[in-house]
Amino acid sequence: MSAPTTETAESSDSARASLEALRTEIAKAVVGQDPAVTGLVVALLCRGHVLLEGVPGVAKTLLVRALAASLELDTKRVQFTPDLMPGDITGSLVYDARTAEFSFQPGPVFTNLLIADEINRTPPKTQSALLEAMEERQVTVDGTPRSLPDPFLVAATQNPVEYEGTYPLPEAQLDRFLLKLTVPLPTRDDEINVLNRHAEGFNPRDLQAAGVRPVAGPADLDAARAAVAKTAVSPEIAGYIVDICRATRESPSLALGVSPRGATALLSTARAWAWLTGRDYVIPDDVKALALPTLRHRVQLRPEAEMEGVTADSVITAILAHVPVPR
Repeated sequence: MSAPTTETAESSDSARASLEALRTEIAKAVVGQDPAVTGLVVALLCRGHVLLEGVPGVAKTLLVRALAASLELDTKRVQFTPDLMPGDITGSLVYDARTAEFSFQPGPVFTNLLIADEINRTPPKTQSALLEAMEERQVTVDGTPRSLPDPFLVAATQNPVEYEGTYPLPEAQLDRFLLKLTVPLPTRDDEINVLNRHAEGFNPRDLQAAGVRPVAGPADLDAARAAVAKTAVSPEIAGYIVDICRATRESPSLALGVSPRGATALLSTARAWAWLTGRDYVIPDDVKALALPTLRHRVQLRPEAEMEGVTADSVITAILAHVPVPR
């Protein structure tokens, strides 16, 4: 019995080391943004999807491309526009004149990492087609379901400062994203580093020339997911997560609190973070570390609170400070 246990532990440690090496590899292309890198890795471990929010030019797309190159995964990018149709995402039946038959042409959703640029610029019908693929991990065309690859992660981006001509994602659709990560502007030192790299000839469109190499693969991801699934969660930690989520439903600043789906999402992300930091059990600090990115998009502020400058992050931070922490 001890040999399989030792072998499993070695496999888990090897997978963790490979995923930790992602930081170093992605840093060859992207300066800073460690929290966003960690969030994307957590999403991969939890089979979830990520909404990246940041102003144009902060390397949101480059970040996902560098992650895909470091993981030896296939990636595709779609620029969402008002005239984009659902079939442009999922694929469609195309008539072949040579065979006089219709054949299915897969859309860009058939990939491992899909970059959905400016998802809020396309109408709800097309948004729904993508979100259905995210939830069901398959697309149905002409009554035939077709499974998507595994792993499959959607990294959708949106611009937080320009809303003219956009179709904001409704709360029910936002809830389908495991994490909402904010990609901030770089610090002064990081921005100088970015300029120095470009002065030395860095080309963001050529990651291979930048030295980005695969340091992990699907086997590492499978081993990591198996280890995360075995990460222990005590009844006290489960109660702590529930208390945090229930507190959002009672907050006077919020019109909509976190649903039970949000609670299970926080459980999943806390387990992944615990494993990444080298533990096989979850502690309250793991829950606190992932509470903001996991919950910020699952709550809705009251208009009067929003007018007073209250934010979802400030409400959740206050709740974390007041909910009793299990000992």
